[in-house]
Amino acid sequence: MLLSDTMLIDSHCHIDVEAFNHDREQVISSANDAGIKKIIVPAIKASAWDNQLTICLGNQSLYPALGLHPIFQHEHKESDLKLLEQYVKQYKPIAIGEIGLDFYIDNYDRDAQIYFLQQQLDLAQQEDLPVILHVRKAHDQMLSCLKPMKLKGGICHAFNGSLQQAEQYIDLGFKLGFGGMLTYLRSSKIRKLAQVLPLESLVLETDAPDMVVASHQGERNSPEYLPECLSALSELRELDTKEVAAITTQNCLELFDLA
Repeated sequence: MLLSDTMLIDSHCHIDVEAFNHDREQVISSANDAGIKKIIVPAIKASAWDNQLTICLGNQSLYPALGLHPIFQHEHKESDLKLLEQYVKQYKPIAIGEIGLDFYIDNYDRDAQIYFLQQQLDLAQQEDLPVILHVRKAHDQMLSCLKPMKLKGGICHAFNGSLQQAEQYIDLGFKLGFGGMLTYLRSSKIRKLAQVLPLESLVLETDAPDMVVASHQGERNSPEYLPECLSALSELRELDTKEVAAITTQNCLELFDLA
């Protein structure tokens, strides 16, 4: 599915990770050919920032965010927070992310996750940057952390909360990310949310190499497959793909000041 006359933005893609080492440029080129002209690349951990930034600086389609992912909390150090502040000032990422709370993983450290999240939210507020959030089994706690802040908004990526929680994020100026799970008929809860939430509050994402679309189940996910997420969302909304593409793209352009 090519969208030669419509630009799409993959609002969440880990194109810098090892899974793409052997064909990264080819994947980006194929994504560009499919209409995906901008790809947001969230960070995971401090040890990977230099590689991520080198890759992003080498391709005008890629836009880095910097942050410390909650799943890798066991690898993060207090000094990483100071380093993050230095990198943000030096490299001017478009967002702080991927940051958040994950109370789904085994043996998670709730207090450490909340502490690192709060420090990074403070930095985002200080630098007037949006945030890219990872949240699993922790939406109420996340919303409690966000409400006292004066943030520039952001994205709650791979949103999987309730309608009420979605509305609270939207009230705080956040967009909600939807991707490959929309292409699975069994994902009834997420598909229903994507039907009823305001289109002006939704953005498209792949989360590649994870969360692959149904047509490539069992394979590596890729930003090339974003048009399949667009198609699924358009069908659910009963709208033309070009209209959905235009609105979700504009949502991203405005959020990240990319217009």
